Amino acid sequence: MSFLIDSSIMITSQILFFGFGWLFFMRQLFKDYEVRQYVVQVIFSVTFAFSCTMFELIIFEILGVLNSSSRYFHWKMNLCVILLILVFMVPFYIGYFIVSNIRLLHKQRLLFSCLLWLTFMYFFWKLGDPFPILSPKHGILSIEQLISRVGVIGVTLMALLSGFGAVNCPYTYMSYFLRNVTDTDILALERRLLQTMDMIISKKKRMAMTRRTMFQKGEVHNKPSGFWGMIKSVTTSAPGSENLTLIQQEVDALEELSRQLFLETADLYATKERIEYSKTFKGKYFNFLGYFFSIYCVWKIFMATINIVFDRVGKTDPVTRGIEITVNYLGIQFDVKFWSQHISFILVGIIIVTSIRGLLITLTKFFYAISSSKSSNVIVLLLAQIMGMYFVSSVLLIRMSMPLEYRTIITEVLGELQFNFYHRWFDVIFLLWDKTMNNLTGIGHFPVLELNVFICNRKLVENL
Repeated sequence: MSFLIDSSIMITSQILFFGFGWLFFMRQLFKDYEVRQYVVQVIFSVTFAFSCTMFELIIFEILGVLNSSSRYFHWKMNLCVILLILVFMVPFYIGYFIVSNIRLLHKQRLLFSCLLWLTFMYFFWKLGDPFPILSPKHGILSIEQLISRVGVIGVTLMALLSGFGAVNCPYTYMSYFLRNVTDTDILALERRLLQTMDMIISKKKRMAMTRRTMFQKGEVHNKPSGFWGMIKSVTTSAPGSENLTLIQQEVDALEELSRQLFLETADLYATKERIEYSKTFKGKYFNFLGYFFSIYCVWKIFMATINIVFDRVGKTDPVTRGIEITVNYLGIQFDVKFWSQHISFILVGIIIVTSIRGLLITLTKFFYAISSSKSSNVIVLLLAQIMGMYFVSSVLLIRMSMPLEYRTIITEVLGELQFNFYHRWFDVIFLLWDKTMNNLTGIGHFPVLELNVFICNRKLVENL
């Protein structure tokens, strides 16, 4: 009876998650497009529902909601379904819609879709060969084979997004990086833009008048025809044609300049709005968050370097370890186990909410940047693939943030994976990508990265 009640709770929550994914698909991703393939919408919503269910089971594990056997069953079922979607269903439909957009392959799209899926499976399977992600006793058809490879891709995506956020966070939230923009600067740039537009108009008027004069003189209608006429038109030119060519080149250059001036003007207006926003209470709050997260990013870079250089992996979750250090330092009586459970629940909840929100915002921006009416279905399926792998990998990494007694069932469900490898892999990709972003954006160089990036590469090779 208790299993039926627990199952009804899980099914109800999955229906709610599915409905939220459906609304997000309609109201955000496809609000500017006509939905032609409902299978795409169903796959995206199902992937979102089962991804959120994994986070829900983590919270249920900490709070002790549902029976332990029920939680284990739903863990297994949820994991099997999400792997079936990510490894078999989504790649096949991506290949199917790619082939459907090619007219020459339209009649045999099912055959070529299967060939693309087999190609994906080959590279997906070969992905696990260089990495120590499995215990040798696992068979080729075990579920750990799929989780381990999905984990490598998902952890890489998480590290790339984290590295980008570490660099982008100061620019986004801190007013320190805002350049000073005044109304005089904007007016001067607008004046240059108007002068450029006037020059373009005057030169186009000259071109129109020249063409009109040539037309009146009959230079347009008396063009020779045939092969020899074409040779003659190339070797000789009308009296006003050279002038027209030069003016057209000047107009093209001025139009390019006007586009650049317009973008600079829009950028100045946006910067001015950010300066005014930073003076409000909400802007000051986000400015404080910018400093806080900047310090956190530097600390994360430092700790990631320490973990790689000394091959260190934490055995205790950060909450319990922090409470133990504080209690020992202050010398007070404190129930570490009781409070670590509640604080871990809050921390994991914050991680889950921010991860889902941040990923959805990123997916929306990415979709708007590259989508079109023909490629929208393929891009949505790619986003569903990224989302599912991201959330599966989040479970692998969140496991370390939980107390030991709550990691047991997750370890049993995921199998005997090399969990330490995924944390080291995340640190390596995070550092290398953060280093790359620093070089591209020109923010500056972190001394920790400059000293240890070579050591990180060498330690990675030794671990592999």
